[in-house]
Amino acid sequence: MKIHEYQAKEILRRYGVPVPSGEMATTIEEADKAAKQLFSEGNAVVVVKAQIHAGGRGKGGGVKLAKTIEDADAHSKAILGMQLVTHQTGPAGQKVQRLLIEQGSAIERELYLGLVLDRASGKVVFMASQHGGMDIEEVAHNTPDEIFKEYCDPGIGLQAYQARKLAFKLGLAKEQIGDAVKFMFGLYKAFIDTDSTLMEINPFITTKDGKLLALDCKINFDDNAMFRHKDLKELRDIAEEDPLEVEASKYALNYIKLDGSIACMVNGAGLAMATMDIIEYAGGKAANFLDVGGGANQEQIENAFGILLSDPNVKAIFINIFGGILRVDVLATAVVAAARKLNVTLPIILRLEGTNVEEGRQIIADSGLKVQIGATMKEAADLAVAAAKG
Repeated sequence: MKIHEYQAKEILRRYGVPVPSGEMATTIEEADKAAKQLFSEGNAVVVVKAQIHAGGRGKGGGVKLAKTIEDADAHSKAILGMQLVTHQTGPAGQKVQRLLIEQGSAIERELYLGLVLDRASGKVVFMASQHGGMDIEEVAHNTPDEIFKEYCDPGIGLQAYQARKLAFKLGLAKEQIGDAVKFMFGLYKAFIDTDSTLMEINPFITTKDGKLLALDCKINFDDNAMFRHKDLKELRDIAEEDPLEVEASKYALNYIKLDGSIACMVNGAGLAMATMDIIEYAGGKAANFLDVGGGANQEQIENAFGILLSDPNVKAIFINIFGGILRVDVLATAVVAAARKLNVTLPIILRLEGTNVEEGRQIIADSGLKVQIGATMKEAADLAVAAAKG
């Protein structure tokens, strides 16, 4: 689960991590009120920042500096409601429905701090770089040796020597090392306590008067741990998510919308990835990733069908099932019932293997539905591609 910058900064405040003061606004009136308050507090510069779940907002025109109330008002009017396009939103962009009105900072240096779960080592890795304010992926690609890493043992967590090591590698002044260590410990505790999967401070800045601030913050949470964090779950902004993905989450379906024309319904994430690959190999494009899981029931299958059919780009449906926990005959019965209930007219292509496969194929054959069955994944993929093009 992703959250907005202003929400992430509020979490950091609770852990003693210094962030600029600011207010979220959903209307021009709220934005103007927040800007006036910041100017009245003696701030020479106020920043108007679009709040969407994507990076690169500044390059897309979603971050503006204002030195007067009039400038702040003009920027708020220009950004709020705009369709902001960044390298992470795709060409369609994302509508800006919230703003963060924040105090400006006298930046001396822009650095980078980040925490992520490294699955290869089974540890949280704390990353730091002197190249802040730019895409960390670009730094990793061009100069990987300039990203410094410390792996935190899950039994003892981040150690003081590791934080000091990173602080020195960032080239901080001696008098800033102690504050940097406190900063990093605050980030690490926030990361662990909230079951985060990603926490990025980019840029992590030093100011001209020697202070350290999290100028921007991105946090992603582990969806599987949200039952422990009802307060964090309430931070979810479904307006930032694809409507079909939101609908799928209601039924515990793992769905991600893509831009192809062949809808996929698969049990198992690995098989789903292989299915998308073989569709591409056959000359088509998948319209989605959909893993119904090993224990899908008829209601979930029906809801999955409804979600697939809601995508206007879909021209064919490819169902690829390897029966294990989810028996093939159970799946076949659910598919027939869902297709009839929803009056599915799109071509349906099935590839069925595993437990009770012969029973499943017989159920499909007796249904009277216009369904094609591929003997292999490649044959089924070819049928799906031909159906989508035809």
